[in-house]
Amino acid sequence: MTLPPWVVNAALRVFVRWPLGWIKTPQAFRARFERDAKIVFRDPKGANYGRDAIRRPDGSLMPALWASLGRPDRTKVILYLHGGAFVAGSPNTHRHLAARLAGATDARTLLPDYRLAPEDPFPAALEDALTAYRHLLASYPPERIAVAGDSAGGGLTFCLLLAAQAEGLPPPAAVATFSPFCDFTLSAPSLKRNARREVMLPPNRASEVVDYYLAGHDPRDPLASPIFGAFTAPPPSLIMASTSEMLADNATIMAECLRKAGGDVQLEIWPGLPHAWPLLLGKLRAAESAVTNAGRFIAARLN
Repeated sequence: MTLPPWVVNAALRVFVRWPLGWIKTPQAFRARFERDAKIVFRDPKGANYGRDAIRRPDGSLMPALWASLGRPDRTKVILYLHGGAFVAGSPNTHRHLAARLAGATDARTLLPDYRLAPEDPFPAALEDALTAYRHLLASYPPERIAVAGDSAGGGLTFCLLLAAQAEGLPPPAAVATFSPFCDFTLSAPSLKRNARREVMLPPNRASEVVDYYLAGHDPRDPLASPIFGAFTAPPPSLIMASTSEMLADNATIMAECLRKAGGDVQLEIWPGLPHAWPLLLGKLRAAESAVTNAGRFIAARLN
């Protein structure tokens, strides 16, 4: 049963933003996200999941999860990079969204369990994303691969494009992101403009996220903040964000960066919704609509 946005926003302000403001460690946040995901998120009917492991260049194995809905076209695949501020989240917290996106695209989705900070700071997450992309390129032509992600995973999606470009790898056929976090300088005006309106992310913790993930690395490095990247022929991209979230301007600035590089960008700014609202499938009608839109966008490019 879906609820009015104002009800969901009020609940998130009490049960998400407020606790995140006082949780002491990223490990505690990580554990809470995993626990809450089991309670709040529901797998769609007909969802199928399968465990996998991807070998890193050093020989270690990265866990991954395959998600699909119904009987997908197995020649098409989406690489999904989960959100969680680079310190939390996993394939388990995002499997319901990955399955629904797969169903909307008639594809399968692969969710890599990339390494998290502060235990594994930059560039560990990006290295794992690139490893997962290489893994898919070994079995799929690039025109049958899309990359998607939300929040930190959305920003990581664009970092992956830059890393693949630097490695001489072909780009994917399409990119779709929800509320991407693309600027670790924290200079976008919406961080202050929407500090009161934001219902999920506590503004006072933003600099901590930067410190945990970058561990002293330059926040203007394009492989951390892709808005500073020099893209070459980026793939068609769909970027969604909400007017009331702190990362709203990350989306618009990222879209402009891609357009300057000749990219075909579809930017959707939705009114009054929480950060990364597509996660709230079954709770918000706008989440259903956003995932449907993203599925259609990706499917049109993969076909």
